[in-house]
Amino acid sequence: MLIVVTSSPRVAPGPLTHRAWEVLRAHPVLVGSPEHPLLPHLAEAGITAETVDPDPEAVARRAAAGTVVWLAAQDGDEEFLAAVGEAARALPEPPAIETVAGTADLPGARLIDLVRVMDRLRSNCPWDAKQTHESLLPYLLEEAYEVTETIEEGDHGALREELGDLLLQVAFHARIAAERDADAGGFDIDDVAEAIVAKLVRRHPHVFGSVSVSGADEVSDNWDAIKAAERAAKGGDASVLAGVPMGQPALSLAAQLLGRATRAGAPPELAEDVGSGLGARLFALVREAQQAGLDPEAELRAAARAYRDRVREWEASRDSAAP
Repeated sequence: MLIVVTSSPRVAPGPLTHRAWEVLRAHPVLVGSPEHPLLPHLAEAGITAETVDPDPEAVARRAAAGTVVWLAAQDGDEEFLAAVGEAARALPEPPAIETVAGTADLPGARLIDLVRVMDRLRSNCPWDAKQTHESLLPYLLEEAYEVTETIEEGDHGALREELGDLLLQVAFHARIAAERDADAGGFDIDDVAEAIVAKLVRRHPHVFGSVSVSGADEVSDNWDAIKAAERAAKGGDASVLAGVPMGQPALSLAAQLLGRATRAGAPPELAEDVGSGLGARLFALVREAQQAGLDPEAELRAAARAYRDRVREWEASRDSAAP
């Protein structure tokens, strides 16, 4: 019998499942490389592994003669083990093959792969190596808009890829920041994750604390109150409008300012006659949309998509009618 013990490169070597330790202690252990990261931990536990040439037929014959354990490389040894399976089936008495997971990935473990790839790109790719926060800014905005488009189009298959492109921007900026000293504002991807985890826990006392809420509206009110307290504690701008990015598209900017002010109890007349001409009329339309519970940015984008479709239909009919 051949028992294959697998392990994940995203889990620190050493911790193994109870079943993995059982089979490793009970049977001869074979490994294809003396550099396998689990070997020092096996040696510490008094387990000797025999390094052998990864010869599928030889391993199949060893398994047919008696139970052995194959300590798989952390890439899975898939091609080699498939060849072992073929060689085993060719034997007069094929041995059984069992797979035991020594370690398994936790949710989010693939993010470790992204960090590793980003490190390699930053070190070895001339284009990636010369990028800065400023040079990447257009890509960050572009990827965010592409995510928006896939959601609006209902293209859930494309959403996975577009979210990956957006995630790359986060990893890229964090990798650049990691090259600075802490005194110069340096940080790494773990600092980014730590900060958002702390913020989420702090702003959800109804989940991570003892606060009770009656619904989503109260959650939103609590969120705004906690943000205001955080700003006050930092000695920053205490306005409810603090932190609203003024560089965002004008429709969403107006909607966010109105939303923040309205939730804070600002008098409705403050939103009246805020200028003259087209700008004032547009602002009034944003206010009208918000009072109706609509997102003006999304509404205008929907109208723009409808116009795009009409233009494409017109183009198609024009081209089909051309001689």
